[in-house]
Amino acid sequence: MIEEEEAEGAEEEEEEEEEEAEGGEAAEGGRGSKRSSFRCNMDDEEETVSITDRRPQSGYENVYNECGCCERVVINVSGLKFETQLKTLTQFPDTLLGDPDKRIRYFDPLRNEYFFDRNRPSFDAILYYYQSGGRLKRPVNVPFDIFSEEVKFYELGEEAILKFREDEGFVKEEEKPLPEDEFKRQIWLLFEYPESSSPARGIAVVSVLVIVISIVIFCLETLPEFRDEKEYLQPRQNSSQPDHGFTPFNDPFFIVETVCIIWFSFEIIVRFFASPSKTAFFKNIMNSIDIVSILPYFITLGTDLAQHQGNGQQAMSFAILRIIRLVRVFRIFKLSRHSKGLQILGHTLRASMRELALLIFFLVIGVILFSSAVYFAEADEPTSQFTSIPDAFWWAVVTMTTVGYGDMKPITVGGKIVGSLCAIAGVLTIALPVPVIVSNFNYFYHRETDNEDQSPVVETPCWHPASS
Repeated sequence: MIEEEEAEGAEEEEEEEEEEAEGGEAAEGGRGSKRSSFRCNMDDEEETVSITDRRPQSGYENVYNECGCCERVVINVSGLKFETQLKTLTQFPDTLLGDPDKRIRYFDPLRNEYFFDRNRPSFDAILYYYQSGGRLKRPVNVPFDIFSEEVKFYELGEEAILKFREDEGFVKEEEKPLPEDEFKRQIWLLFEYPESSSPARGIAVVSVLVIVISIVIFCLETLPEFRDEKEYLQPRQNSSQPDHGFTPFNDPFFIVETVCIIWFSFEIIVRFFASPSKTAFFKNIMNSIDIVSILPYFITLGTDLAQHQGNGQQAMSFAILRIIRLVRVFRIFKLSRHSKGLQILGHTLRASMRELALLIFFLVIGVILFSSAVYFAEADEPTSQFTSIPDAFWWAVVTMTTVGYGDMKPITVGGKIVGSLCAIAGVLTIALPVPVIVSNFNYFYHRETDNEDQSPVVETPCWHPASS
């Protein structure tokens, strides 16, 4: 029995040793197959991994695809380094930093970073544009023109530039319509846009010279040695008897004025003929000024003809005639068509009407208060110049505006105290709305100057990709 049990134990041990040997061979075969398959994969799927495109291998591939471009990018802007994720830049593939083909020109392979020799404070806002998904805000310490050049360099796009300009207060200029007919278009450009061509600039120069000559004639003809006393100082005693001596038609000033009016009339008729919209032509304030500036000539011409022919009655009273001739001074506003400065001033005044109305309202209140106060302060003084409150209005206006003609002044101590308070209140009243008006002027001034063409900044990259 003992021998049988020993024999069975020996057989079991032999079977266990055989099983262990077979298992070892299978394990070695499996490891060998895995090693061989891994070597085959390595041999068959060889690829070059660049420094800027480090993709995870094997089992991490799915995680990489789900997370997107999680690779970090180092950007060196004039020595100041910024670090962000590649997926942040690829949100805007049309920009300089978002397009791999564009930004590779600035890549430094030795330091594994992109280098830009640009304005450093501006890049904070540029990078935030990518991080925020399209919000562009200029840093306070960066001037507008410098930041605009940076935005153009990084190619953020026209939409981002327009949005940035709107946030800065610059409105997009409306496109000016042009006539459809080619001949009318050329005429319109010739008379309406001096910057369009050299002949247009020549016509603008002639127009300015005629305006200046007309204004000078308007001023010189009022001198005593050139003035017709019978026409300006006193009405004619007998209008039925024509004056065979001096007549307005042989006056040199009248001849020069007629030449100027001929040019003005020719200019406005041609511009009306070539205008793309006749309704918009009359709605334009500058065209209205042109029409009003030449109407007094034709009115006075008709009046002089009626009086010269002796119709028996005076055609128009001299008071009305003087007012009509005074309208000729509005020709000076014709210069605003050719002067950017006058246009800026006009836009500023129109935008500041509320502040100007507020200024006038404060002045009216101050004038009423201080004129009343100075009248009662000087009431007991026999030699006082303030005989009534309305008489003191002039003194209050002159004092509050710090002009001080000195034709009216307080005498008593109380009147002088009121005058001092009036002057101080006038300075404060005028100073309150002035900053708003100055702000409006700066806005329109920068808007006009920014519309001028600026030469683009060309950036030369420092690093070039190695040729294969």
